[in-house]
Amino acid sequence: MKQFLFFILKTLALLLLTMGLLDVLYTTVYLQSDSRTKIDYLYNSNNKDYDVVFLGSSRVNNHFVPKIFNDQGYKTFNFGITRSRLEESALMLKLMMERHYKIKTLILQVDLNINTNDHSEAIRSLFMPYLHQSQIIRDHYRSIPEYYELLYIPFYRYLHYDARVGFREMYASLVHKRTNNLDNDGFHPLESHGGKIIPADLSKYYPKKNVAYEEIKAICKANNIRLIAMTTPMCMSTINRDYFNHINSVYPEIYRFENAVTDDKYFSTCGHMNKAGAVAFTKVVFDAFFKPKAKP
Repeated sequence: MKQFLFFILKTLALLLLTMGLLDVLYTTVYLQSDSRTKIDYLYNSNNKDYDVVFLGSSRVNNHFVPKIFNDQGYKTFNFGITRSRLEESALMLKLMMERHYKIKTLILQVDLNINTNDHSEAIRSLFMPYLHQSQIIRDHYRSIPEYYELLYIPFYRYLHYDARVGFREMYASLVHKRTNNLDNDGFHPLESHGGKIIPADLSKYYPKKNVAYEEIKAICKANNIRLIAMTTPMCMSTINRDYFNHINSVYPEIYRFENAVTDDKYFSTCGHMNKAGAVAFTKVVFDAFFKPKAKP
């Protein structure tokens, strides 16, 4: 019996040691990666100085063209991430402050993402490699149910989120295999697919007070960042467009741009514009809030 117990203990010790070593290996790789996702680019950068930063979901990632701002003398970057929600946008802004970013204006998408206080599991996973290194990330996730397992069990977070930060992604980061996430200063254009646009249905959406949005407002106020929160375009055949009126009943300060682009030729899907639509929309936003900088 003693020999059996000793064998079990030795096996467990070996397993924990292996998991610990793998945890160190994976984390070391991610700490030198800055060219695959906007989150690793953000985490592994410091002291960036931007006139304008864009934050939000795919409705930022596919809708705002930094070049239009840059051509007018502004330094900008599109940090929008497909599938992200306001919770992830709030954490990204916190990390920007931790990384000593200087931001004059934040343009934040607040429309479909205001109807929930939930998170995106897929995007949450991308922060996990930095859980041990960043107090900001630990504080942000301290209340989630699996927090202590993720923090204290070696390698558990990589197993739990294997689909996004497992071996395949670690190896791609190790060999510095680039993605297109950072191309075009973060803007990812969509193509037109032709045919009739299928209407989006917002009947089950209802805007409500959002914890992450309140956090973002507080961070901007504390750091003297001009916050421009806005809705972004959807096709005119969208069911229950009255949803956007309800947004203003909850947050009157949110600017309304859901009708800034209306022609179906500018849309890839009902909720996402194509490249031509993104260019047209970005020009509308620029003209509404900015002026070209004088050339030296």
